[in-house]
Amino acid sequence: MKFIHLTDPHLVARSREIFGFEARDRLAQAVESINARFADAELCMVTGDITHLGEAAAYGETNEILSRLNMPWHLLMGNHDDRIAMRQEFPDAPWRDDGFLQYTLETPAGVFIALDTVDDGRGPGYLCEARLRWFREQLLKTADAGRDVFVFMHHPPFDSGIHGMDAQRLTNAEDMIAVLQGFTHIRHLFFGHLHRTCHGAWRGLPFSTVKATSFQIGLVLDNETPVQGTVEDPAYAIVLVDQDSVVVHDHSYFDDEKIFDFASGPPNPEIAES
Repeated sequence: MKFIHLTDPHLVARSREIFGFEARDRLAQAVESINARFADAELCMVTGDITHLGEAAAYGETNEILSRLNMPWHLLMGNHDDRIAMRQEFPDAPWRDDGFLQYTLETPAGVFIALDTVDDGRGPGYLCEARLRWFREQLLKTADAGRDVFVFMHHPPFDSGIHGMDAQRLTNAEDMIAVLQGFTHIRHLFFGHLHRTCHGAWRGLPFSTVKATSFQIGLVLDNETPVQGTVEDPAYAIVLVDQDSVVVHDHSYFDDEKIFDFASGPPNPEIAES
């Protein structure tokens, strides 16, 4: 199975920039790139911060752009999103009766579980008792059915080493760890929020995130520097899943036109001598 992981569009209303970036154009370019190069993907997961200010018009523009994708797409909430405005623009999304955007997707690779980590009005994430209980119910159900699971959320539940962003991660990770105890069928954790490419493992669970389509966060690894932005190209990820592996390719789509033919063979002797 092939699918797309795209995150943190941070759209603002048309004709406005954010930190000097035109987030709308960057998202539109991502969609064009996906359609041109990876239109055979099963679906696209968008892991939160759909808008930057929670504006109704920005959600409308996001909807219009993502609707150009040649595949189904599914949204998560991020801390920059407004729950009411987002629900009004996307009323057909799988909102729960308690107002949270948590859901499961049946896919050829297994069950995708999407978590709503937004603590309304605050930057850091939080999973309340109701959301954790629902999460455990899905893990029990999929384990009983012998189904592999892939988890999607906005906030990472661990420190990345970037001080300013670690202050805004999931605040009750220990509660999430308690829910995960004893389950061995979770194959990968995908998240957004970090605005950087980052891969590794947490508590033995492989994870990955990808650069935003909007702006990026500076890679400053110390214990004091606040969040810094950086002028780096955006990206999205292409994920390949089979029975034996989960392979994540980060694609800097601004480089789509920079492909060249690679002629393999021994080096030119003249070049080697010089």
